[in-house]
Amino acid sequence: MDLSGRCAFLTGAAGHIGLAVAESLLELGARVALSDLPGEALDARKRLLEEKHPRRVETAPADLLDENSTRQAVGRALETMGRLDILIHNAAFVGTTKYPGWAEPLEKQSVGAWDAALRVNLTAAFVLAQEARSSMGVSNRGSVIFLASTYGLVGPDMSLYEGTSMQNPAAYGASKGGVLQLMRYFATIMAPKIRVNSITPGGVSRGQPEVFRERYERRTPMGRMATEEDLKGAVAYLASDLSAYVTGHNLVVDGGWTAW
Repeated sequence: MDLSGRCAFLTGAAGHIGLAVAESLLELGARVALSDLPGEALDARKRLLEEKHPRRVETAPADLLDENSTRQAVGRALETMGRLDILIHNAAFVGTTKYPGWAEPLEKQSVGAWDAALRVNLTAAFVLAQEARSSMGVSNRGSVIFLASTYGLVGPDMSLYEGTSMQNPAAYGASKGGVLQLMRYFATIMAPKIRVNSITPGGVSRGQPEVFRERYERRTPMGRMATEEDLKGAVAYLASDLSAYVTGHNLVVDGGWTAW
């Protein structure tokens, strides 16, 4: 499994999952353009990764709510790296995102928050893949990976959240279900030059209330929540030639959560 000489573009790079994804690609020899909102968080992530992987980390800032900014970020990655072989859309509105009308009970969720979430979670995936298509097809080994969610496969069990301040916005699951269908669409029209797949993580342990974590773990065959490290192997597989005949596939990494 070797990605030496290949170049990747990664959204949501300043987040926890973004760090694990970037590390997985860099450890296999790829050069990576990190994309997130411009600012210190993105710059700090670049500095951190460069400590172990000097001269193989670039930045391509983008506001995924803005189409032009999103397209320009792909162009910047191409300018700095000279090619693009791997595209990973990881950025998303999640349960902890701070946005008016987002992480609220259903009756308080706003259309503005719904629209913004679909723009980042789903529309940006379309724009990025559309913009990168021609350059990724050059090598005949292109790989697009969308990060989805178990809530794109099943509905939420709201009893998990009782007694906590946590919420599960409707637009989150709707957008992630859309990501899975968009993946299948692109897989059929971008083949054979570009493969398009998705990774569906289960709940990632990240300081949630103990009562939520205990409930979640009781419902998970593996008996624990995921960590970011659990996703690195899935990224390595779908980005590399080990999955050369795999496209249109959703790789579920949820500890068995959706198995029952």
